[in-house]
Amino acid sequence: MIHIVDYGLGNIGAFLTLYRRQGLSAVAASSADELAKADHILLPGVGSFDHAMQLLNGSGMRETLDHLVKDKKVPVLGVCVGMQILGDSSDEGKDAGLGWIPGHIRDLGGRGPAHQGLPLPHMGWNDIVPTRPVSLLKEIVDPRYYFLHSFYFDNEDPADVAATAGYGSDFTCIVNRDNVWGVQFHPEKSHSFGMALLKNFAEL
Repeated sequence: MIHIVDYGLGNIGAFLTLYRRQGLSAVAASSADELAKADHILLPGVGSFDHAMQLLNGSGMRETLDHLVKDKKVPVLGVCVGMQILGDSSDEGKDAGLGWIPGHIRDLGGRGPAHQGLPLPHMGWNDIVPTRPVSLLKEIVDPRYYFLHSFYFDNEDPADVAATAGYGSDFTCIVNRDNVWGVQFHPEKSHSFGMALLKNFAEL
């Protein structure tokens, strides 16, 4: 069953609704005991990097989450800030991330001429381009998703980049290493494209 980590951030209800519409089992987990039963984990997030990490570390679920993902290799999908905290660190704060995918989170506005004076946050619909076969995008034609963010994932290893999107210049919008996945966009706000991606995650 898919367990959505309820640590105080993210629209848990929207994900539950989308899964139930597709006849897929999903529940919110707000304790280590609840989370321990997961065979798929969805890690949502909104707001700032440090705030997300502080809430997650204080939730009582961090140790169980690390065990499930790193030792038992349970598939996990981080969404928006939930993707960013998969990395090591961020321009947005001082706290350490989960460190499951090596990389640093950088300010979209810090890319110099590549940013071309575009407004921040980056908000709206964007096409995305896979950089390799991506099981999250299976049978999704011309994938297009809704974004709302001011930071992006700068991967240490280019092999962990699964898809990019463009905003002045290209940036990573899907990361993947083994059982760990992250998307910068919001599948829960992306209509049929988002529903298809969430279904594909459930089938990993």
